[in-house]
Amino acid sequence: MASSQDRPLATFAAGCFWSVELAFKRIPGVDHIQVGYTGGQVANPSYAQVCTGQTGHAEAVQFDYDPSVVSYNRLLQAFWDKHDATTLNRQGGDIGTQYRSAIFYHSDEQKQLAEASKQEHQADIGKPVVTEIVPAGKFYPAEETHQAYLEKRGQSARKGCSDPIRCYG
Repeated sequence: MASSQDRPLATFAAGCFWSVELAFKRIPGVDHIQVGYTGGQVANPSYAQVCTGQTGHAEAVQFDYDPSVVSYNRLLQAFWDKHDATTLNRQGGDIGTQYRSAIFYHSDEQKQLAEASKQEHQADIGKPVVTEIVPAGKFYPAEETHQAYLEKRGQSARKGCSDPIRCYG
């Protein structure tokens, strides 16, 4: 995904991408969000392949954002708020490397902000944080059936919405 109008990209993995997508989609300044796969070794993987844990990919979201509306630090806070960053390769009942916690940075500034934010989050919760902070690589959009999955099933993606997100398969 190329950023729109030269806006910066952000890429996060925080468990099942359906709920992560909806959480970020609700943030003003976030646009052109996609769910997909990144961080692995297989070109153009399918959902079925990623679910085997053999491709090395994480389920992730990628989007561009308007820094005059939302800062990268605000996006990092939303990332920490969305999931338990202390569980290795797991979020709730979803288990496997594809559900790992990761920040895929697109610039040195994002890397520095992510590392500082991770240290702050770890200090705040008083437990080790297992989140990977790694360079962004090739992002493969997931199949159309996975895009806006929860929104297609009636959950609101309205900017600023605070309705609870219900994730289901």
